[in-house]
Amino acid sequence: MSVLAVVALLAVLIFVHELGHFLAARLQGIYANRFSIGFGPILWKYQGSQTEYALRALPLGGFVGFPDDDPDSKIPPNDPNLLRNRPVLDRAIVISAGVIANLLFAYFVLVSQLAIVGLPTSFSYQSGVIVPQVISKDAVAAQAGVKEGDLIVAVNGQTLEASAKATDSLRQAIETNPGKPIQLQIQRKGEPVSLTVVPKADDQGRGRIGVQLRPNGSTVYQRPSNLFSIFGIAAEEFQRIVVLTVQGFGQLISNFSKTAEQVAGPVAIVATGAKIAQADSASLFNFAALISINLAVINILPLPALDGGQLAFLLIEGLRGKPLPMRFQDGVMQTGLVLLLGLGVFLIIRDTVNLIPQ
Repeated sequence: MSVLAVVALLAVLIFVHELGHFLAARLQGIYANRFSIGFGPILWKYQGSQTEYALRALPLGGFVGFPDDDPDSKIPPNDPNLLRNRPVLDRAIVISAGVIANLLFAYFVLVSQLAIVGLPTSFSYQSGVIVPQVISKDAVAAQAGVKEGDLIVAVNGQTLEASAKATDSLRQAIETNPGKPIQLQIQRKGEPVSLTVVPKADDQGRGRIGVQLRPNGSTVYQRPSNLFSIFGIAAEEFQRIVVLTVQGFGQLISNFSKTAEQVAGPVAIVATGAKIAQADSASLFNFAALISINLAVINILPLPALDGGQLAFLLIEGLRGKPLPMRFQDGVMQTGLVLLLGLGVFLIIRDTVNLIPQ
């Protein structure tokens, strides 16, 4: 169920983004003849009075189409309500509206979280430490039989009590015993399992077994007593996430060779969101805001086939007083779209393969 919830969430974020473009055009009287979620073959469509609404096979985004270059369009090429005939500012509003819609959506998701669930104030600990992820099939833990979702209840005969220190105790036992066997007592789907793991020394001589660890328990939420303070608190959280997202993209660009493997595609995002939903369904609010802000930041980058690339062309047009040749713009955008779709397909295949048990 959590996987379906995350897939639905991503579909909503794409819909919000494209709806921003669509409404920005319609509210200015600009023609928009297509509204599609996804790319590729049409799975479902509805023809409205002015616009064709469609769901397509490849869930890698969506688009709003304009009749400007439609050879079958009956609209005169000099019609002032065609997008290309509008002033630069009008077109910039349409192109940037998707990013603005995602940012507004993220903010109101945070407002909804505070109003419905509240702020995370504390953590209610239970005994043991959870293994949310085994890094790879070649990791020491995987070779020893440790699986995702395992609850480690004891290490070397020492019970991991219900406290904040349980995760640190387990981590210390692993790091201080490189090359030495340690005994793990595990609860797996209600059944006890005993495993022996030999940590492998890293470059600094600390033991590693190749797993992520998470405290066992649940987050305690509390709603603000003053309803009017919700908007201010949400704004602070919104600002924090935006700053962290921009910093993250800055690090990705400056250290691309080291961080490229961390780029996640739709499959990895769904898998991560599903794990978050299973651990704490309330945290899906924050996850939704985070992904929506990431979608906005990605789209504003000045890259071909993205909103930022089109805004860059508009900026050049505003400075030159005339647009760049359409043949050049179309070539750049089509090349960018092919590369973007290729990257999306690659990430889907890579992430899917990584999720398949080996």
